[in-house]
Amino acid sequence: MQSESREPILKTNLKTILTLIISIVTILLILFGKPFLKSTYLLKSFGELSVDPEIAFTNNKPTFLEFYAEWCEVCKEMAPKVSSLKDEYEKDINFVFLNVDNQKWGNYIQKFAVNGIPQVNLFDKKGNLISTFIGKQEEIKIRESIAQLLRGVNANEKIINSELSEIKDNKNNEVSPRSHG
Repeated sequence: MQSESREPILKTNLKTILTLIISIVTILLILFGKPFLKSTYLLKSFGELSVDPEIAFTNNKPTFLEFYAEWCEVCKEMAPKVSSLKDEYEKDINFVFLNVDNQKWGNYIQKFAVNGIPQVNLFDKKGNLISTFIGKQEEIKIRESIAQLLRGVNANEKIINSELSEIKDNKNNEVSPRSHG
């Protein structure tokens, strides 16, 4: 008799616990999911809004070239900082974003020896490579390099941070409308 009376109590407790867990997960997604989703959206928009690299290297403006991938967690983390730089400097600098998963950018990936992302290359007006940043970077360091670039200072620096994503092989080697820029 006692076991029969415990079953409704256990079912009620289980429902309460399940409801509580679902509520907590929902609240966490609302609080912390937004920045993650925003970064993913920014990465997708980078490729779509990018200046074509051929135009960038011939229009007599300095160029900010970033190699990225939508799956790259470090790229997602840096996306808001890069977006801020783009908003501030896009009148004076070409911003080019190349998705390493898109086969059509393979010649640029080889030319600039990209094996870790994000990789940012800064070029002067003549298309000469001035600075290379590989992995997670502080926004202030990139800003300083951009300021030097705009002043015509040739820094010739290469900064590598251990927080980077290795490029994954694109096994299907297909370019699709979903692969973006």
